[in-house]
Amino acid sequence: MSVTPEHSPILRLLGVASGWGAKDQGSKAGPEILASLGLEARLRHRGLEASWRKTLYPQAGNAAVATVAELNQRLAREVAEAVQAGERFAVLGGDHSSAIGTWSGASLALRESGPLGLIWIDAHLDSHVPATSPSGALHGMPLACLFGYGDSALTGIGGAGRKLSPERTCLIGVRSFEAGEHALLQGLGVRVYFMEEVLTRGLEAIFAEALAIARNGAGFGVSIDLDAIDPRDAPGVATPEPGGIRGEELLRVLPQLRDCPDFLGIEIAELNPSLDRNRSTAYLAADLLLAATAPRPPAVEDPIAVLQRYGAHNYDSVPVVLCRGEGVYLWDTAGRRYLDMMGAYSAASHGHGHPRLVKVLSEQARRLAIVSRAFHNDRLAAFLQRACELTGQDTALPMNTGAEGVETALKAARKWAYQVKGVAPDQAEIVACRGNFHGRTIAIVGLSSEPQYRQGFGPFPPGLKTIPYGDSAALEAAIGENTAAFLVEPIQGEGGIVVPPSGYLAACARICRERNVLLLCDEIQTGLGRTGKLLASWHEDVRPDGLILGKALGGGLLPVSLFLARREVMDVFRPGDHGSTFGGNPLAAAVGLEALDVLVEEGLAERSAELGAYFLERLRALRSPLIREVRGRGLFVGLEIEPERVSGRRVVERLLKHGILTRETHKTVIRFAPPLVIEREQLDGAVEEIGAALEELEDAG
Repeated sequence: MSVTPEHSPILRLLGVASGWGAKDQGSKAGPEILASLGLEARLRHRGLEASWRKTLYPQAGNAAVATVAELNQRLAREVAEAVQAGERFAVLGGDHSSAIGTWSGASLALRESGPLGLIWIDAHLDSHVPATSPSGALHGMPLACLFGYGDSALTGIGGAGRKLSPERTCLIGVRSFEAGEHALLQGLGVRVYFMEEVLTRGLEAIFAEALAIARNGAGFGVSIDLDAIDPRDAPGVATPEPGGIRGEELLRVLPQLRDCPDFLGIEIAELNPSLDRNRSTAYLAADLLLAATAPRPPAVEDPIAVLQRYGAHNYDSVPVVLCRGEGVYLWDTAGRRYLDMMGAYSAASHGHGHPRLVKVLSEQARRLAIVSRAFHNDRLAAFLQRACELTGQDTALPMNTGAEGVETALKAARKWAYQVKGVAPDQAEIVACRGNFHGRTIAIVGLSSEPQYRQGFGPFPPGLKTIPYGDSAALEAAIGENTAAFLVEPIQGEGGIVVPPSGYLAACARICRERNVLLLCDEIQTGLGRTGKLLASWHEDVRPDGLILGKALGGGLLPVSLFLARREVMDVFRPGDHGSTFGGNPLAAAVGLEALDVLVEEGLAERSAELGAYFLERLRALRSPLIREVRGRGLFVGLEIEPERVSGRRVVERLLKHGILTRETHKTVIRFAPPLVIEREQLDGAVEEIGAALEELEDAG
């Protein structure tokens, strides 16, 4: 009988708690773990009537074959009953020998209607017969059994004879097999998509073709062995194989099953909790089930329109809705891929979804995320020690956002001025540069020279002074007896990627030492390898009295910032002077520490120096009348355009059409700050698209 529900049918969840088919019996705990993830509740929340009908446990016999056969007989009856009742089923388990019962039961229910089709997603062919099996493990034989080959106790489940039609069966993702298995399936005419073909053609095209094959019958199902998935995404399997289908790729194609009325059910096998670090494979298995069975979320209005209605209008965002990122690429909701040349203002320096950082984030989130600084945690000390050792500073105070880091530095500087320098109470002054961008709090915008950042937000705190950027003589003239600190960006980012004259920062450091003024370097955007050295101030061998880090410190995953300083400066703080509930939380500390380690171990600063010089050379070679200047250091580059010819916004939107994501600043400078993991070939592609976009704008006039 073919299932043709008018609406989503009931989903019957069946656990199979068996490892008898494998040498490692850890998979017998798979259903228990999956049940603990609240699958029923998640499915029901998505509008699907689902129930965990039962979990089947083996009744140990004298031999593995007898035990597996008896378990699969019961499973076949449950599956057949579900199909005959018009329900879909999900078999969740144990080792893949359960496939014998699952698809024997489905075949039994369809016996009078027609043949069963099957999409089998697996790293292995699972088509051994006892004579060809190197291990003798039954979980390597289920597909052969379903075609009628092997022990009669297994081939006879659900009735004697072949359960699957070879011309309606296909395998996806195979990358490990023996010649005998391949010969058997090849002789039967089964379609096998080896992993090489999946990588060449793409999983989406392969899955669509497999659907057409499997649906040429009375009904079809999908069997997923979790070892088909790349071990980076699914480590909790007994027989992992290098490479494989990425978990997110599989999640993208499975929703096609929801709208197939002849889709009978799904099987997800080989979850081995004893090998599953932090349940990552279990969570992925649960997500795969939801992707394949849960109804599509209701259609929503255009996100940009909804944001315009409900969001504050404090951003004029580029008209693209992004939903996924990996490495140097971002994807929009329509599935189009873009090269990220913005890097989230340097926050994504490690690339999107760096596997080491995601792993640490996931592990720590499940272990301990937040306790507040009312207590110690076991992650913060190592993070602060590593940050101080790398930057050459004595102490560090953790916060969340870059603006908080700057505020912390300003508070420290003022208190230092009163307690150490001897400035009269409430008279301390802070000097900064015009064109700066240190954040958007009231105090910080009081230092801004950008009219829009200030208009309507006064009055501002007193004691704030600005001078021209790149002019050390102006700094010397501005310092008075009440000056506490000079706050400066080694390269102004939001100001337009403005690189000061050579020797400027070193001269400022000398002046500050001579006049007993703190030098505070804001390296929120320029720090952590962005300009080709760990810190931009190191280009002039400057060690500031205080240093502010953020953005890349969170690895592109979390807001993490630090104010680092000499001991004399930091020691002005006493308990209660400053703090944050989330500042220094164990989740942020764990990610921040790993972000620093990745930065050093993968040589990201060195990559930035090499590739940045190359990128600047390629951009300067562009012969466009729209370009006024190209400047920068490392992978921190600004392309200034001729404002009389074209606006920065038009350039950005034209680049969007060419698959390049970036943003203008001050309406005239296009910023390029890609993830530091970018490759030379990707930069070459970016330059080609930038040149083409400028040529089109030139022609358009």
